[in-house]
Amino acid sequence: MSHTSENNKQFIEKIWIIVGIVAFSVSLLLIIKTSFNVLLLVFAGVLLSVFFRGLSGFIQRKTGLKEMTSVGVSIVLSIIVLVGFFWLMGAKIQMQVEELSETLPKTIDKVRETLNASEAGKEAMHTISDEDHTAKLTNFASTFFKSTFGVFGDLYAVLFMGFFFTISPGLYLKGMVQLIPGKAQDEFVKLLNKLGTQLRKWLKGKLLSMLIVAAMTAIGLAILGIPLWLVLALFAGLVSFIPNFGPIIGMTPAVLVGLMSGIDTALYVVGIFVLIQFIESNFITTTIQQKMVNLPPALILIAQLIMGALTGGWGLVLATPITVVLLVIVKELYINKRHTPLKNSTDGNEKS
Repeated sequence: MSHTSENNKQFIEKIWIIVGIVAFSVSLLLIIKTSFNVLLLVFAGVLLSVFFRGLSGFIQRKTGLKEMTSVGVSIVLSIIVLVGFFWLMGAKIQMQVEELSETLPKTIDKVRETLNASEAGKEAMHTISDEDHTAKLTNFASTFFKSTFGVFGDLYAVLFMGFFFTISPGLYLKGMVQLIPGKAQDEFVKLLNKLGTQLRKWLKGKLLSMLIVAAMTAIGLAILGIPLWLVLALFAGLVSFIPNFGPIIGMTPAVLVGLMSGIDTALYVVGIFVLIQFIESNFITTTIQQKMVNLPPALILIAQLIMGALTGGWGLVLATPITVVLLVIVKELYINKRHTPLKNSTDGNEKS
């Protein structure tokens, strides 16, 4: 009788353990769902820290400065460059925007007249002015700029998290390792090191690609005589951080400025951006990825569509580095472990 009672007691304990695990898992999933945008901001802070650490490592190798001194120089130098860009170009941009706001309505009227002169143009105007089409564009724009605490609040949070992660990365990495069971801690550390290496490689390749895009855009716009060609080129280089959608975002202000000189100039601007996108996608990115991180283009686009739909602008911006992280995790924790036993089994059969 006592043996049966003991079995029932153990069974009830197991049931409560299972219920507890399920409740904890459901709670964790609900927390992740409601705070996913916050997790994206944390990841953006980590990515910024990877940039600062990479730059500080370069400075340390070239100058021989101590680690923390190099970190401080990398952060201060980045802030000076960013603030200097906006300070030097802000007045010119404001002047150009005022001029654009005065001439844009007349230019739009000219575009409408030109389009209405042909059947294809009339059909295009009907599609653009359709209420459903306008509603979709409005919904996309509101989704794209959706954020957790507002754009400036998000940038503030990302910036300071990046500073904290850069200054003392070991503190946060040690805390993460302590959450892992003892037997798996060494493997987890190796995974973190692999993730850091791959993110640095991807970031190097992306920054090089952005620099090349900015240079090509500057040359093309300068040849056309587009006002503010340097500012527009730098903006195009910055937004090319976002694959597929970045070139469209970067082209929009350049086309608007081109419209001030006429429809023909705006079309030339479109042609330049299309040519640069073709060169960047088929030659620059392909060459860089062979030396840095190889990412399937279709997989990047799928990740962008999913992340953009779920979280808006931040998901679209961070879709590619998140894909890098997921690919590394799948490779290290699944693919490599799946192939290793097969290899060992094959070797054993050959020996036998």
